[in-house]
Amino acid sequence: MDPKKYSSYAEIDRDLEILKLEKDIHFQKLLLSVQKTKESFEPKNIINSYLSSFKSTISNNYVQILQTALPYIIGWIINRKRGR
Repeated sequence: MDPKKYSSYAEIDRDLEILKLEKDIHFQKLLLSVQKTKESFEPKNIINSYLSSFKSTISNNYVQILQTALPYIIGWIINRKRGR
């Protein structure tokens, strides 16, 4: 990569300002990432994460669970009414 040639101090100052702003943006992104990571290890977020994954598993298999459990539930209700 060839070094950039500047014709004035204003160009140098402009590039330095751009680099400073880019550095600040990357630093703020890093701070946000660290904050999100810290929050993800809080007990309430760990539990919420576990429950949401459990909910998604149940909701994905909802029809299959109903098809499997419904005959047993109906049989239990019928036997209960008959007094068995």
